[in-house]
Amino acid sequence: METKLSDYREAETATEKKVKVTFQPLNVTVEGEKGESVLEIALRHDIPLEHNCGGNCACTTCHVIVKGGMEHLSEMEDEEDDMLDKAKGLTLTSRLGCQAHVYGDVIVEIPRK
Repeated sequence: METKLSDYREAETATEKKVKVTFQPLNVTVEGEKGESVLEIALRHDIPLEHNCGGNCACTTCHVIVKGGMEHLSEMEDEEDDMLDKAKGLTLTSRLGCQAHVYGDVIVEIPRK
């Protein structure tokens, strides 16, 4: 069977849509689709990330600390910024997993509750 150039392009495009998220302290790296939230990626791979409000930016249970790749996340909106003020263990690189959409490889820490 002959492989066409279009087959290679499709494979490259599929690879370009993938991102890697490493969850610490579990030291587990999983793949997701560009544009998915940290929470969506975690849930699909059975990573234990709490989300009491169902990912609606109404609580802080999906709080994560970005350890690498902050530039690969969506910008923080005012609603997330306001909600994060209530998060336990807040840091300068804290984000809500439900609001942080991934566009490149990132490393996040799930804080101990």
